Amino acid sequence: MPETEQLQKTPLYAQHVLHGGKIVPFAGYLLPVQYAAGVMQEHNAVRQGVGLFDVSHMGEVLFTGADALANIQQLLCNDFSTLQDGRVRYSPMLNAQGGVIDDVLVYRHNALKYLMVVNAANRAKDVSHILACQFGDVLIEDKSDQFGQLALQGPKAQAMLETLLPAEQIPQKYYSFIDGVTVGGVSCLLSRTGYTGEDGFELYFAPRDAVALFDALLAAGEPFGLTLCGLGCRDTLRLEAAMPLYGHEMDDSVTPLETGLGAFVKLQREGFIGREALLAAGEPRRARIGLKITGRGIAREHFPVYSGDTRIGHTTSGTHCPTVGPVAMALVEAAHQTVGETLSIEIRGAKVPAQIVPLPFYSRKKENR
Repeated sequence: MPETEQLQKTPLYAQHVLHGGKIVPFAGYLLPVQYAAGVMQEHNAVRQGVGLFDVSHMGEVLFTGADALANIQQLLCNDFSTLQDGRVRYSPMLNAQGGVIDDVLVYRHNALKYLMVVNAANRAKDVSHILACQFGDVLIEDKSDQFGQLALQGPKAQAMLETLLPAEQIPQKYYSFIDGVTVGGVSCLLSRTGYTGEDGFELYFAPRDAVALFDALLAAGEPFGLTLCGLGCRDTLRLEAAMPLYGHEMDDSVTPLETGLGAFVKLQREGFIGREALLAAGEPRRARIGLKITGRGIAREHFPVYSGDTRIGHTTSGTHCPTVGPVAMALVEAAHQTVGETLSIEIRGAKVPAQIVPLPFYSRKKENR
């Protein structure tokens, strides 16, 4: 763990302290894990109302030039040739062995300009890999220090935003964005994306405007019961929605096919790094599954998973979630994915029964837009 003085602070660090955030080290930053209300209340606010997260620790890499798309197509296993202006697409980024270097979002501004959003803990590794693979007419720049980011999440997020800007300036489709909108006097890229399993938005802006935007959102959110949220409920929310977390459900030794991300791997498309390794490996020997703890105990990550007396894998994430109770995701031998099958998780030396259930554990009702 880095020394405290080596950890970075987001532009909103002082605001977190002012509002009673409990600060912890995370991904090289000092961030609030929760506020006075606590993780459960923050979690429920996002499920039922609206919550605000500081995610300024995320990294941003800008690709510009005639070969911007070609570089992205080489780096990522999804297909971005069909991505339209103003849309966002998710993809794992693989190493030559087919393992996951990171999972990223790509924003297409136009044919010559793409923004890639990477996980904070992987920023240096990702940028080094991206630059090592660079070719052709493209300028690739790490712009992370030029962005702040806030996530406004929950079923009341749109109604709240409509008090701050015209409805036509709010992205209507999931995974779409509008750049250059003004929110609370601050110029933003406004994206209909999130990591909570709820409808919501992410706002990108200049760090110098962070406090002004934060305060404007707090004021606008008061009639909607806006709740400040920390890392704790961000994790329970994404776990309920079965959203994978780098370093847990995937890493450099786990392929996207093993961790249930096959929909984002376009094996028919030639030319992306890791494709040959995935094809050579054939059918995945491991699978990510959802487990509902039916005995007494709470599973965390890296707990052994058994079928009878045989160890078949390990948990990747787990806790007691406010909406769905005690659950875990696990990476196990591919033969053990049948919904309803009973396995066991070793918790504090005891084997605790757990039943395989469908993922995600929680899914909001998607409205027609």
